[in-house]
Amino acid sequence: MLVLTRRVGEVITIGDSIKIHIQEVKGNQVKLGIQAPPDIPVHREEIYVKIQKENTRAVRSCVEDVDRLLKALPPEVLQHGSAEDDKG
Repeated sequence: MLVLTRRVGEVITIGDSIKIHIQEVKGNQVKLGIQAPPDIPVHREEIYVKIQKENTRAVRSCVEDVDRLLKALPPEVLQHGSAEDDKG
């Protein structure tokens, strides 16, 4: 981890396309301005963690839905290489 000391008005550059501007320091809080391309998401960590948990939950739900669907299908639908496929 890189640890830097910056003053209000100074900037930290990450790569060619991300800039972090020090806007204000008040007590133990620092106000930052972050410039990043639209394709790079920028989140507070607690929001990022919530997004990751929701994505995991959504994937798990989709897998469970597919499992239920496969169990509901008749076995002949699940067979590969049916006679209809050979007529092509």
